[in-house]
Amino acid sequence: MENIHLTEAEWNVMECLWEHSPRTGREVTQYLEKKAGWSRSTTLTLLSRLEAKGAVAADSEDGKKTFSAMLQREDAALQETEGFLSRVYHGSVSMMVSALTKKQTLPQEEIDQLYAMLKELEGGEPDG
Repeated sequence: MENIHLTEAEWNVMECLWEHSPRTGREVTQYLEKKAGWSRSTTLTLLSRLEAKGAVAADSEDGKKTFSAMLQREDAALQETEGFLSRVYHGSVSMMVSALTKKQTLPQEEIDQLYAMLKELEGGEPDG
């Protein structure tokens, strides 16, 4: 899938569509008016921008325009994570984990999950 970078505002629109698709323009507008305080024109501009990027598809039926997410949330999250990792930590997962754990203590459950992932990457079976 082609890289589609989403701005913070576009993430809000996508969250609405990931929650439920398709939605009419009116439903998206009402959702974002409530959630973010946006005007109708702001929401419609963002929907148009997302459609141009290929993240959203628009369909007209019986005079109503509906919008559906074409970009899956998991794909968008992975792209954002890869971009962040590359930009901030020069692609180093260990540098990122080190930075995160310096500021906060990880609960044992998360440590166990990380350990299991590392064991799996090594080709071994996690203990327990």
